[in-house]
Amino acid sequence: MQKILRIATVLTTCIALGYFSGMQTKEGITDWYPLLIKPSFNPPNWIFAPVWSVLYVMMGVAGGMVWNRLEMEEEKVKKAFKFFMFQLGLNVLWSFLFFNLHNPLLALIEIVLLWLMILETYNLFKKIEKVAGMLLLPYLAWVAFATLLNGSIWWLNL
Repeated sequence: MQKILRIATVLTTCIALGYFSGMQTKEGITDWYPLLIKPSFNPPNWIFAPVWSVLYVMMGVAGGMVWNRLEMEEEKVKKAFKFFMFQLGLNVLWSFLFFNLHNPLLALIEIVLLWLMILETYNLFKKIEKVAGMLLLPYLAWVAFATLLNGSIWWLNL
C-alpha cells in the first residue's frame, strides 16, 4: 500500500503543478500569445493541454517509482528527487516567464536550464529504476521541442 500511496502523492503533486501552470497561461494565451508571430511548426493551442496532462502523469508515476526505492538506495533517491523537484519548479516558472511576463528571451534561457535539469533527472532516475527513467523521455523530447518553439517565437518577434 505504501508504494501506491507514494506514486499517488507524486502524481497528485505533478498534476496540481500542471494545473497551476495552466492557470498561469490562460490570460496570456487569449490576449498576448495570438498577437505573436509563430513558426510554421507551431502546434494548434488545443494540443498543449492533453500533451502536458499525459506528461505530468508520466512524471508523477516516474517520481513515485523512484521514491519507492528509498529504503534500498537512500542517497541516490534523495539526490534524484532533489533534481526532480527542482525541474518541476522550473517547469512552473517557465509558464510565468513566458505567458505572464511576456518575456520569450528570459523564458528561452530558463527552458534551456529546465531541459538540462530534466536530462540530469532522467540520468539519475534510470540508474535507480530503468522504467522511471524511460517515463521521462517523452517529457525530455517535448521540452526540447518547446525550446525550439520558444526560441523561434523569440527570434520572429524581435
